Amino acid sequence: MKKIISGIQQMGVGVPDVQKIWKWYREMFGTDVRIFEEAAEAPLMTRYTGDKVQSRTATLAVSMEGGGGFEIWQYTSRPTEKATFDILLGDLGLYSCRIKSKDIKATFEYHKSKGVKILGELAKTPAGEFNYFIEDPNGNIFNIVEEKRGWFKDTKHPAKTGGVAGCLIGVSDIDKALKLYKDVLEYETIEYDETGTFDCFAGLPGGDKQYRRVLLTHKSERKGPFAKIFGPTRIELVQAIDREPRKIFENRFWGDWGFIHLCFDIQGMAQLKAECEAAGFPFTVDSGDTFDMGEAGGHFSYIEDPDGTWIEFVETHKVPIMKKLGWYINLKKRNPEKSLPIWMLKAMGMNRVKD
Repeated sequence: MKKIISGIQQMGVGVPDVQKIWKWYREMFGTDVRIFEEAAEAPLMTRYTGDKVQSRTATLAVSMEGGGGFEIWQYTSRPTEKATFDILLGDLGLYSCRIKSKDIKATFEYHKSKGVKILGELAKTPAGEFNYFIEDPNGNIFNIVEEKRGWFKDTKHPAKTGGVAGCLIGVSDIDKALKLYKDVLEYETIEYDETGTFDCFAGLPGGDKQYRRVLLTHKSERKGPFAKIFGPTRIELVQAIDREPRKIFENRFWGDWGFIHLCFDIQGMAQLKAECEAAGFPFTVDSGDTFDMGEAGGHFSYIEDPDGTWIEFVETHKVPIMKKLGWYINLKKRNPEKSLPIWMLKAMGMNRVKD
């Protein structure tokens, strides 16, 4: 089977309290549909968890507006550790999660009215899009960006936001990183490549320094079972010019406090594995066949970008459509390029959690 990248499935977020922060995400972003919730051990991740099997609880939540979800992840076998230094823009790893807004000024006013910590003001990116940054109660930074494309359903949520629409990633060498993000992950279009200081970074820690920033997107509409709900996404690579960056997860475990991985929903894991190896990004974790996540299941794997940032791939095999009715779908029996019917995707909204 050929490789198909359907979109960003989710951003992994390591947190000290899943339920507390998820309630905040429901209020501020509308990610109120629970795809799965499971407490278990993570035996396949020992490479990144101190060579020991750690226990955790995890919840995957999405917004029916469209976009990727959050895999909200909490250790139960040890404390969730924070970085011991101040993380600055350009430090190496997943620095900020991109959230799409259908009405950026209304979203800005909503977040302001809710007392959200806003880092700076509304400002334009080099592509001319209005955007701003906020910080969640755990100190994670989100980039709210105006987006006109790829909306799935109007839920009437007052934030007027969807789910994950990309990521801002700190890298040490953009040209080396492009080999993965542009060539393998098929973000083949460079929307801008600029170096300098930027008004829209002014409110971020270290945002007054010099940076090279490259925004990547994909020309073609993504294919696959969930592509219509994931929608289009962008990756922004940021390189510090006048300082030596640190690794965001330096001396910490995968699953600790912060953005732990960027996960792509894919089809054709064998072909993807071959392409990653040929490009110099071999799988570091590979579940093989179907890994059971309780209410969902699939084949997952990990690679590292040139700076060690964790990228996850999931080939979904089983997913709940309406859990209350015990209705699950087996995706291994479907055409991997074809979207699930719109009515079926909308039925996932029946798994909504109401506060």
